[in-house]
Amino acid sequence: MAFVDIDGIRTHYQIEGNGPALLMFAPGGFDATMDKWRHFGVYQRINLLGHLPDHFQCILFDRRENGESGGRVEAIGWSDFVGQAVGLLDHLGVEAAHLMGGCMGCSPVLAMAAHYPERVRSMVHYWPVGGARYRINAHQRFAAHADYVAANGLVGVVSLVQSHDKNFSQDPAGGPWNNVIRKDKDFAAHYATMDQTQYLEILRQMVGGLFDRDTAPGATAEDLLSLHIPSLIVPGKDAAHATSAARYLEEVLEGSDYWDLPPDAQTEQNVPERVLAFLRSV
Repeated sequence: MAFVDIDGIRTHYQIEGNGPALLMFAPGGFDATMDKWRHFGVYQRINLLGHLPDHFQCILFDRRENGESGGRVEAIGWSDFVGQAVGLLDHLGVEAAHLMGGCMGCSPVLAMAAHYPERVRSMVHYWPVGGARYRINAHQRFAAHADYVAANGLVGVVSLVQSHDKNFSQDPAGGPWNNVIRKDKDFAAHYATMDQTQYLEILRQMVGGLFDRDTAPGATAEDLLSLHIPSLIVPGKDAAHATSAARYLEEVLEGSDYWDLPPDAQTEQNVPERVLAFLRSV
């Protein structure tokens, strides 16, 4: 296991393969760990990591608050996820990289391209999140956690989280810091003593900042329209990955390549080949 401290937060990362750098923002919503690229839903079926490392230096990492990475209670925004990614590239001495995001990982890709375009060679968006149901579900998840905090206090949250191994999506009551509470005793002890009113305000700001629109979040349309970064968009089609979110990216990312292939037709035989063809062309 490799770790680096980025802005006071431990980041767990792994390098696979050789070639041009490809920084991969993991799928999995609020359980965004590098292993999701191999063992989670459609990603297991398309097996990108069975092919990409043969041609690229794949930089994998557990997003902050997830997996073996650490965290900090604050009103986390997309820029905070970007800070972790840029810090990792700095640590590795990589000036610019291709970026790939899966699921919720597409949004920090957008944010990084908007704020650090000089660090981005290209973007691959696989099943970008978005849509009204996605935003509503996210707000409901945070509301369920806030209700649990109001009824049981932060000490109650710690007790709940330490009683099982469910993530934020599986048990919203445990909140977005449940993984760090479970793995870091010092963090859990500090968390339990936080001011409850201040904590609830942090939650309100966080959910409002992350999920503020009924399309793909991460950067404003104005910011994205100003970019000239080669982009491949592969659509999903369900409650979290609305096809409308992928079409929105096609609209605001000038010159983007929208692969109009239904999710059920996306396989290991065609997706890695299509992604590699795109990456090689830029």
